[in-house]
Amino acid sequence: MKYIFAFISLLFSHCVTAAEQAEEIFAQLTPSLYQIKLIDKASGEKSSIGSGFQITSDGLIATNYHVISSYARHPSKYRMEYLDHQGNTNTLTLESVDVINDLALVKREVTEPMEFFVISSQTPHKGEKLYSLGNPHDLGMIVVPGTYNGLKKESFSDRIHFTGSINSGMSGGPVVNKQAKVVGINVATSGNQIGFLVPHDKLVTLFNSYQQSPPDSIKAQMASQLMTSQNKLMSALLNSNWESKSLGGKGAIPIIDVPFIRCWGESNADKQDALILTAVANCSLDENTYISSRFFTGSVEIEFRYMQAKELGSNKFYHLYRQQIARAGAGNRAGKDDVSEYQCHHDIVMPNNKAINNKSVFCTRAYKDFPDLYDVLYLGASIDKQQQALVSHFTISGVSQENSMAFTEKFLEAVSWK
Repeated sequence: MKYIFAFISLLFSHCVTAAEQAEEIFAQLTPSLYQIKLIDKASGEKSSIGSGFQITSDGLIATNYHVISSYARHPSKYRMEYLDHQGNTNTLTLESVDVINDLALVKREVTEPMEFFVISSQTPHKGEKLYSLGNPHDLGMIVVPGTYNGLKKESFSDRIHFTGSINSGMSGGPVVNKQAKVVGINVATSGNQIGFLVPHDKLVTLFNSYQQSPPDSIKAQMASQLMTSQNKLMSALLNSNWESKSLGGKGAIPIIDVPFIRCWGESNADKQDALILTAVANCSLDENTYISSRFFTGSVEIEFRYMQAKELGSNKFYHLYRQQIARAGAGNRAGKDDVSEYQCHHDIVMPNNKAINNKSVFCTRAYKDFPDLYDVLYLGASIDKQQQALVSHFTISGVSQENSMAFTEKFLEAVSWK
């Protein structure tokens, strides 16, 4: 029994110490924490809120890009404001962004040097206690303890897996170690004590770039970042191993061997009354780049569908087959102010391997604010078998013309009958 009491006493002591550390860190850093608000000029009301933290003595503040994205894209419609721990508020200017890593630098006017957060020069070790700060649900600044669990696996963009409660409104707030140095920035939550942070080195890179050469145009800066990112992504996909796998026992499809593309499968093989035997494989990049609440890019989605008629006439099979094809569409969200209408090219395509004959549709739409970037949609439907079909489909968002054509060519060669 005495061992149980000793354990309880030790656990209680640890909890008290953690609480005291959190309280000390909060008291020390609160003056350099801010709520970031976007105000709709026409209504005078808040459009969005988040958190931010000062990183220089002259008023430079770090936050998430998605917190200020509406201002970045429509500066005439909104104004940015901060609210400090004493209830003071004033306007902010937008200095620089990293749209890929969801970071932004804004600035407030100061009359004298102020306290600021120091960015750590070291990466936390796994299991290290960290403290997330921010303004959840517009309730005021708080500190939330949590644990560093390393980088998120199977991710193209680096994200820290943080065990702690990151709530709405804490986006853009800092995460610090016991020495009160910044090791990450709040960015997203998956609930159940699972949060994700932008690693501090991404902020260091953005800050150093800003010091060396502040951007002349935020829109041009974003365009350059999007182009660089899609080149990196497409290079990784095109230069990886494309493993051929069987689908439905009759089709051969490619599985791209990279950790950030994940695949799932399903079939109706257990349904004895199904008119068409169907086997489906879906592969996707489980992340995208946030441009605005109505515009996401940087996604990759691939689908393969094998179908075989079971005691069904050819005409009826073809009718159901066409219904399946009609369901294909763009995988990303974008509005008419962001992209042009799709322009499509229809053709009968036989790849160089001559292993399948497809009726194909290749569609593209251009980004209005970001030149030379497109959304691409491809659909290939086999037409060389009476009561069997293989449908291959992909959408890639925010890709260059050169990369889209290279991907399409490799994709066509990788799909065939066995």
